Amino acid sequence: MAQCDCGATAGPLGVCADYYNTILAEEQLDPEMYRWHAVVVCVYLLQHPSRGHERHLDGQFRWLQFYLDRGIDAVLRLREHQVARNNHRSRAGYDMAPLEPYAPLPAGGPPARFRTSFCELPYGDGGFVLDGHAAYGERMRALAEATEEAWKRLGPGS
Repeated sequence: MAQCDCGATAGPLGVCADYYNTILAEEQLDPEMYRWHAVVVCVYLLQHPSRGHERHLDGQFRWLQFYLDRGIDAVLRLREHQVARNNHRSRAGYDMAPLEPYAPLPAGGPPARFRTSFCELPYGDGGFVLDGHAAYGERMRALAEATEEAWKRLGPGS
């Protein structure tokens, strides 16, 4: 059985990248599912840092903590705020102040394993929202919690 670079055993759809790409495709057709896009991206890249850019991992880790602390509606408001500030007419750039209170990415990562991974997400008729958007949101929260927990076990931030 194939194993993902995050330590998870491949699921019915394959390794985590297969799940991630399928989620991204489904999000494009489902605005309610898209609400968790930032969470999905942060979790995936923090569980698979070789797929992203090292310089962004700290910010992604802080976004994840912000989500776990404040919830999806706060993430959506912050995302709207960031998009407005990054508008080419504004030239203000990103506002990192809302993320400053959160712990920096711990050094010595990535963790070898996570309590839960994309490979364990249920998939069926209706895709990833087979049992509704609320259940999908709870699974995204569980992934985010497992990701934060594994990174924080490494020790203090860099």
